[in-house]
Amino acid sequence: MEIKNLLIIATGLALTLWSCSSNDDFPVAKEPQMIKLSAPILINADSTVIQLADYLLKPTLIDSLELDKSLRSAISADSTQLVIKPVNRDFPKLSTLKIWSKGFAYSLLLEKSTKLKYRFTFDPKNKKYKRVQIKGQMNEWNPSAGYLFERDGKWHIDFQLFPGKYQYKLIIDGKEKSDPDNRDSVSNGNGGYNSLLTLGNLNQTNLPVLFTSAADGRKIVVGMKNRADSVFVFWQNYLLDQKFWKTDSSGITIELPRKAKEFERSFIRVWASNSTGISNEILVPLADGKVLTDANKLTRSDREAIVMYFLMVDRFSNGKPENDAPVADKEIDPKVNFMGGDLAGITRKIEDGYFTGLGINTLWLSPITQNPLIGYVEYPAPHRKFSGYHGYWPITLTTVDSRFGQAEELHKLVREAHSKNINVILDFVSHHAHQDYPAFKAHPEWMTQIDLPGKRKNIRLWDEQRLTTWFDVFLPTFDLTKPEVANMVSDSAAFWIKEYKLDGFRHDAAKHVPENYWRLLNQKLTEQVLVPENRNIFQIGETFGSRELIGSYINPGMLDAQFDFNLYWEAKSAFSMDNYSFRDLNYSLQQSFSYFGEHSLMGNITGNQDMSRFISYAAGALSPNEDASEAGWKRDIIVKDTIGYQKLAALEAFNMTIPGIPVIYYGDEQGMAGAGDPDNRRMMKFDSLNRFEQTLKTTTSKLAKLRNSNLALVYGDFTTLRVSEKVYVYMRSYFDNAVIVVFNKDKSPKKIEFELPDRYKDGNFAAQFGNKFLIENGKASVDLNGNSFEIISN
Repeated sequence: MEIKNLLIIATGLALTLWSCSSNDDFPVAKEPQMIKLSAPILINADSTVIQLADYLLKPTLIDSLELDKSLRSAISADSTQLVIKPVNRDFPKLSTLKIWSKGFAYSLLLEKSTKLKYRFTFDPKNKKYKRVQIKGQMNEWNPSAGYLFERDGKWHIDFQLFPGKYQYKLIIDGKEKSDPDNRDSVSNGNGGYNSLLTLGNLNQTNLPVLFTSAADGRKIVVGMKNRADSVFVFWQNYLLDQKFWKTDSSGITIELPRKAKEFERSFIRVWASNSTGISNEILVPLADGKVLTDANKLTRSDREAIVMYFLMVDRFSNGKPENDAPVADKEIDPKVNFMGGDLAGITRKIEDGYFTGLGINTLWLSPITQNPLIGYVEYPAPHRKFSGYHGYWPITLTTVDSRFGQAEELHKLVREAHSKNINVILDFVSHHAHQDYPAFKAHPEWMTQIDLPGKRKNIRLWDEQRLTTWFDVFLPTFDLTKPEVANMVSDSAAFWIKEYKLDGFRHDAAKHVPENYWRLLNQKLTEQVLVPENRNIFQIGETFGSRELIGSYINPGMLDAQFDFNLYWEAKSAFSMDNYSFRDLNYSLQQSFSYFGEHSLMGNITGNQDMSRFISYAAGALSPNEDASEAGWKRDIIVKDTIGYQKLAALEAFNMTIPGIPVIYYGDEQGMAGAGDPDNRRMMKFDSLNRFEQTLKTTTSKLAKLRNSNLALVYGDFTTLRVSEKVYVYMRSYFDNAVIVVFNKDKSPKKIEFELPDRYKDGNFAAQFGNKFLIENGKASVDLNGNSFEIISN
């Protein structure tokens, strides 16, 4: 890498007890170079490459850099990359990278990686094997990345892993089995068990714990449990210095910058660290320079307040029957043909207040680009024939499918949604197009290769050929490493945002698309929409994989968020299976905080179009160890046991009360059943709900409206108060406001007792769902029936 001459300053950082004098505000650029909040950047023990364009609009305008003296850096000649290398392994757990650009200083928080070198060893006990592999959470369940080498009669493989728990299986001469030398195992959620590796020290008892304590005028107090060696306070992407905050027995007292008055919405963020590790993150929203205390002032631009609803256009509502044009082919089963849902039907439901009544403020529409007019046989057995009713087989990238409506109907839908304070985001397919896409005929070199050595086909090799694999023989993958292809597809995506004033994208198959494309698309949206129109664009991706892989796509220069599938698998098991422990769910949630932050925008789903309906498992209609997709073809999947409605309500209560964005898959608000694809994509049912469905729908609406009206559920800190196999109690708190969520997954009623934090022991709490709740001598108790929950708020 060619190095650019640039002034780089080394500084030492330590915790100081500052005196808070009246602050003289630092200068803030009228056209800032950093316009999106940046999460901490992990710094590895060897070296870390930072793509500066992910964080700054114009990296070429960088004047100088300032780093802790324990870190060295080199910037590329074109200012696009910065390489940071620790002088030794003893560098701070938290430090900052200060970037000066056109006379203004911006800061990025740097976090020391906790990755450990680990050698996994398998002892064959003198047995002879030709090949040993490992697949698990440490390598994306990819056996091709898990070949062990043999040495001294044992098999080994080296990893670099974060402290944590990792599920895995061994593959010995082609046969998959549990590790015979490891007695620790965990349910895989599908009727079997995986071996479990626990790595590193997972005890977080002595970590600094921060919480929002008090807000008074232009000052806020962040409380702190356990000692901190360093504290970092940010307003937007500016590090606040000694003039703005101090630490004392009450915690961290922060004086708000006067410049914040000039911003309709800005944020204070706080982190701390000690020798044990790094604290949770504090996020405090400011409205015109004052702490936001009124939920009524939230708008659809407040991302943390999003409550999302995902609907499949063809399966939701038929508002214009003259559009109906199912494929005339007897080989296509009606359940995989067009059913008549369209844009006009969605608009009618917006106008009727369906989504507002449900508490929804963001709609995610399945793809609406033109799909083929005939059916195609899918590659995997049993080779059934499908239509493109789902929208994921585009033959154009910029036109509305005629069976869904016309361009003006999309314009109307978005206008009506915005008039009701509802965002609209579109599912866009950047990874592939249908073979009839005209550009493929003119430029066959724009596709990735389908033929692999050994006469293999590059189809659905999800891990082995992650960035090139085709989804089917008729769905070529774009070669987005070619600039002309990436520009064409990203221009098409940007067209939808600019032309229809959409509010963002759900991106299909994000991990199968190279990072250069996401950066290019984000750059275009920033330059063409975000900056000139001052309009937020929210981009959330779909990636099945480890949290590390999922998180690698999230930063200001690529995606804002992804769906937290790892947390969903745990939540699905915890709430649907009687023998699955809440301890595992709490651990999974803490892992998500560790990877994505306590105030991320990760999507917390009830389900989606690729998964069997949650209620089908919770109600006993599906078994975890059966082929769920085939089950939907062979029998009617119905709610066998009405306990499933209660279990689904608990899942929805969980999603609505944890950090992140709750996402309701259409029909889950009332408990629609369904096996795997396509049975999980039935036509939406609006009328003739039974009493269980209506009760669940009412509960879903109440949960969404509780979230919308309570800032603790939007910006609050998270604290686990009690967790056991059958009981889970946690709290979200935002200054004086606290919400306590209590789950009982036992079949029997329970009196659940738990300790309240001292600052809330005298609070005036009320149970939102009518269960008996008492506070006596600082200890709280709530009486809950089996498979139920309560939300208690002050």
